[in-house]
Order: sequence, then C-alpha cells, then structure tokens
Amino acid sequence: MVSASLLTPTTKPTTTSLPQLQTRKNIISNAFFTNATTASSTTPHTQTTSRRDMTLSLISTAMLSPFMLFRASPALASMDDEYVKETTDIINMIRTTINKNKTDPDVATAVAELREASNYWVAKYRREKALLGRVSFRDMYSALNAVSGHYISFGPTAPIPAKRKARILEEMETVEKALLRGR
Repeated sequence: MVSASLLTPTTKPTTTSLPQLQTRKNIISNAFFTNATTASSTTPHTQTTSRRDMTLSLISTAMLSPFMLFRASPALASMDDEYVKETTDIINMIRTTINKNKTDPDVATAVAELREASNYWVAKYRREKALLGRVSFRDMYSALNAVSGHYISFGPTAPIPAKRKARILEEMETVEKALLRGR
C-alpha cells in the first residue's frame, strides 16, 4: 500500500535553474517564429565561435605550418631534375625526327623510336599531379600529341606540313624556356 505522504511531498524541494543551452533547433525556431529585431535583442549568443571562424582558423594554421615553409625534399628535386633531362631528350628527338627528309632511310626507325619514347614520357609524367599545372608539361604534351597524331594518321614517311611543323617547333621553344625558368 502506498501512503499519501510518499506521493505528495510536504515540503517543496528547492530547484536551481540551470541556464538554457542554445541548441541548433532552438536557435532556428527562435529565428523563424520571432521577429528579427526581437530575436536579436532578447536572445543572447552563447556560441562564441562559429563554424566559419573555426574553418578559417584551421585553414590558416595549415597554411602557416612549418612543413609548408620548407623547400622541396631531395626526392622531389631529383624527380624534377629527371623530368628536365628526359623532356630535353624528347625535345631533341622531336627536332631531329621532324627535320629528316622523307627519302632518308632512317625515318621509319626514328619515328618508331620517337613514338616509343613519347609514350614512355607521357605514361610516366601524366600521373604526376605536381607536373600537370606546369607550362612545360602542357606544351610538351601538346607537341607530342601533334607529332604522334600526324605519324599515326599519315604514316612515318609523310612529311609534317609547314604550319604544323612551325607550331610544334614554337612549342618546343616555349618548353625549353619554361624548363629554364623551372616551370
């Protein structure tokens, strides 16, 4: 049996009111159901930092961290030297191949060697994210594409037209200048 004193206390317990936390739901409902002027004047902002502030803080910390201030590692520098050397070799191969006369007996072998070397160069450096934005890579890739496309379409003994040849040689000069500048 239950006594009445257990169900209804004789003294009123003292309650301490805790400050109401502003949840996302409360903030949205306050902003939706109240006027903007009354909501801004009556609702205190309990959140001191917003997501935007935190995001900007994290981004600025990452940008100014010590690993961003150092130069490239020796492995990256050696890869860059290798890229410059191999690109220069390909440039020389392209120049010698497109300047050969169509009656020269070595044209077919030179074109085959050029296609093999250009396929190797493209396969090796196309995957490198650091090189994709470089001017030298972009122009070299374009020139290789033009030369390979010509020889695939017209055969190894077909001479390259003067306009296409001039554009390819101009791209080669641009690549060499970009390589000297480290681009």
